[in-house]
Amino acid sequence: MPSFEESLKKLETIVDQLEKGDLALEESLKLFEEGVGLSAACKKELDEAEGKVQMLVKQRDGSLKAEPFLTEKPF
Repeated sequence: MPSFEESLKKLETIVDQLEKGDLALEESLKLFEEGVGLSAACKKELDEAEGKVQMLVKQRDGSLKAEPFLTEKPF
């Protein structure tokens, strides 16, 4: 699985290619679909990182306590 930085770089490349407007429709659609997937993956990673930061802020009672961040809700 690519890193966040790799996914973001690939997404930027796709946006640049699509903005040029010189691709065939089929290729544009293929790149658009790939870009949507990369965008969703990047958003998920950012949301998880934001959740970790929020957990640290919420734990402040004079000291910081690190707790694991759960990406899935427990039963």
